[in-house]
Amino acid sequence: MASSSGTSSESIQIQNSGSEEDLQAIMKKRKQKRMLSNRESARRSRLRKQKHLDDLTAQMDQLKKENGEIMHALNVATQGYFAVEAKNSVLRTQHLELSNRLQSLNEIAFYLSGNGSGGGGEEVGFGGGEANNCEGLVRPWSLMPGESMAMYQYC
Repeated sequence: MASSSGTSSESIQIQNSGSEEDLQAIMKKRKQKRMLSNRESARRSRLRKQKHLDDLTAQMDQLKKENGEIMHALNVATQGYFAVEAKNSVLRTQHLELSNRLQSLNEIAFYLSGNGSGGGGEEVGFGGGEANNCEGLVRPWSLMPGESMAMYQYC
């Protein structure tokens, strides 16, 4: 019996050693499978990161392009603004000059019409048969074309 019990314990050890080898093989396969899965997951993660980086780079390029277009439009608008501002300044100066000239001419017309201290203005006309009519001086837009220079002539 001692020999039979020794034989049965040897067969259990052989079965255990066989199952330990099978268990180690299974563990090794699982480990390799996990490593392969981790490698594939890491590869997908790197691809996602690369795609995200590429998308951000493309977005940055697009935003730089849009920024350049906006800056160009701003420069054009600024130049237009300065041109209009310069023209406006010229027009304001011309308006002031013409207002002063009109005021002077109205004062002359008032003086020549006899309402001033000089008197006897009935003989003085502005040319073109418009004696004692200073409407063209007060409202220059009411003048007919060609009459603008005639009103400045003295008879």
